[in-house]
Amino acid sequence: MISKLAFVHPDARIGENVTVEPFAYIAGKVIIGDGTWIGPNSTIMDGARIGKNCRIFPTAVVSAIPQDLKFKGEDTTVEIGDRTTVREGATVNRGTASVGKTVVGNDCLLMNLSHVGHDCAIGNNCIIGVMTGLAGEVKIDDWAILSGGTLVHQFTHVGAHVIVGGGGKIRIDVPPFIKADREPLSYMGLNTVGLTRRGFTKERIDEIHNIYRAIYQSNMNVTQALDYIESEFKTSPDRDYILGFIRKSERGIIRGPR
Repeated sequence: MISKLAFVHPDARIGENVTVEPFAYIAGKVIIGDGTWIGPNSTIMDGARIGKNCRIFPTAVVSAIPQDLKFKGEDTTVEIGDRTTVREGATVNRGTASVGKTVVGNDCLLMNLSHVGHDCAIGNNCIIGVMTGLAGEVKIDDWAILSGGTLVHQFTHVGAHVIVGGGGKIRIDVPPFIKADREPLSYMGLNTVGLTRRGFTKERIDEIHNIYRAIYQSNMNVTQALDYIESEFKTSPDRDYILGFIRKSERGIIRGPR
């Protein structure tokens, strides 16, 4: 159902069973998947690609141009997966020539007044808390939770299954499976509650914990710890993900608590 009080450009591609509430604005270069709800006073601008069964709440703005002075009007997109919710006042800016698109995965929740900057890549099942801001080209892996008021520096990388405490400042990379809090942001142990809820076995959690003991609770530096982990721990998806994440980090990883 499309309200007669909404503006929907005739070139917009609207799927089946889409609801567009009064005073919503949908531009022409837009694709919206089946079953999605577009709330009143929301704005969907050129370049938006919104999946199936999403919910876009009032005053949210999807695919506005980047807040980047290098942007020259290039043709870029925002790509939002299925079943993702964008709450009141949240903003998702489209990409620049650097990457070309901003991506938000499936089953994500962008809480009210959160901001996703240009060329970010957010995985599946992520939660971006109230008034959390992501600068440009941030990468967030699956199942990460950034609590309210988190500020994320451009080019940083947050690993899967991470939970960051409210008001955290992410200046460098946050490796997967952990809790991060305090100022400066620090390793605070594993996200054991989240991992358990997602079906990780005790043995799997213990192995991840032992890996992080080598990184954060030994007398080894990071390079030594990674070499030790590679030689002493059997290969596994979790071990290899942690090793690859840290070795590929260009900004370095957060430290343990001081």
